[in-house]
Amino acid sequence: MDKKIAGKNSVLINPRTLMCLRPYQNEAADFLYATDRAMILAPVGAGKTAITLTAMRAMLKDGHAQRFLVLAPKRVCTKVWPVEAKLWAPGLQVAVAVGTERERLAALLSNASVMVTNYDNLQWLSKQCSLNFDAIVFDELTRLKNPGGARYKALHAVIAPMRYRWGLTGSFTSNGLEDVYGQCKIVDEKLLGRTKGAFLQQYFLCVNRQFGEWRPYAGALEQVMARIKPATFVLEPGEYADKLPPLNTVRVSCPYDSEAEQKLYEKMKREFMVQFPTATAIAMNAAVVTGKLQQMAGGWVYETIKTPRVDAPGEFHVEQNPVWFSSHKFDALDDLLQENQHANTIIVYNYREELAELKRRYPKLVTIDEPKAIERWNEGSVPLLAIHPKSAGHGLNLQHGGCRMVFVSLPWSLELYEQTIGRLHRGGQRHAVWVYLLLTDKTIDHRILAALHDKRAISDVALEELK
Repeated sequence: MDKKIAGKNSVLINPRTLMCLRPYQNEAADFLYATDRAMILAPVGAGKTAITLTAMRAMLKDGHAQRFLVLAPKRVCTKVWPVEAKLWAPGLQVAVAVGTERERLAALLSNASVMVTNYDNLQWLSKQCSLNFDAIVFDELTRLKNPGGARYKALHAVIAPMRYRWGLTGSFTSNGLEDVYGQCKIVDEKLLGRTKGAFLQQYFLCVNRQFGEWRPYAGALEQVMARIKPATFVLEPGEYADKLPPLNTVRVSCPYDSEAEQKLYEKMKREFMVQFPTATAIAMNAAVVTGKLQQMAGGWVYETIKTPRVDAPGEFHVEQNPVWFSSHKFDALDDLLQENQHANTIIVYNYREELAELKRRYPKLVTIDEPKAIERWNEGSVPLLAIHPKSAGHGLNLQHGGCRMVFVSLPWSLELYEQTIGRLHRGGQRHAVWVYLLLTDKTIDHRILAALHDKRAISDVALEELK
């Protein structure tokens, strides 16, 4: 490394806030400061934002960088970066480019040395003529795993002047080795080459060209990790595990209430269709039936109704009407909450109808989109907080309001699953964290959980190779 954050001992203390980085966080901040194109691989709660702000502040102070662009999920832009900047980089001007075009332009044209915006604004940003960023941070780098996406292409068109590029992520391989390429290319094309086609040809076997299915060669994961290792800083579990309370994951068995209910599930699985007394649920193909089966594991399923649109001939108005046939899983949730003496709990849902049922059963339920929901939860004044993995999967601090979480249904994404749990199991949590998974017996619930474990195994191998 050719440069290092000056005047830093084993623990860096901010004199204005008395906030201090832990030794392993200092090392990570040094790595960013010394490496123009770098990636930080660290689990939820390890302090990636604090690490990065420390390095950014030093880069700006020492004149290496003039202005940073930070890309992050929308809620992280508004709820995390401005708050964390006051703690770890007081005096650093942060402009948040979220909201109306006028608000975004005001942030872009401001004198702030850091501008934070969400990934959905990339296409808008690429069309502006006044970009003056020479450094960029990708918070949750996995958002850029698809080099063929519109957002990726928009960013790629304007990124050349940005010499310093830092990516932050919990796992490169949460959904497989193929995801690694896009993330590494946007940081540094030299890492894995300029084209994804060449990357696939080198490390994968094409098993179905028509559907674009590729399978990694034996040893490919280790070879890819070896190539990106010089640009990657890994926070090893041993460095921070003792700083976090225990994490307990409990599988809650939720059998159907009757054999007839189980048979309805099996009929959908076998025939892609179930007839109810007043409705018919149909899955048009294998991809659709996966979602239908997960819904039925919860005791309900959407009936899709299409009606011709009068104002647009040839087009249809589509309605999704829920049909309930069992309350077994939500009854199990009732029992669980009662058993825990109604302690403050986060409930994770994946479907709108699941949220609707939660609201019917628990009138005092608060959703994370409600005004000051996060603040109220952390104050301990919200007994039940409902979140969706996509809206609470990144950056949010929820560790102060409780230590219990229940998944009514599971996401297929390992990244979303781990990030959601990480909202509670992170630095600042003072109690053991309990995560409950409601799994209906003999259903796709168990297949989803197995898929998450398989992806976790791949991530663990990648982590070992990067150490």
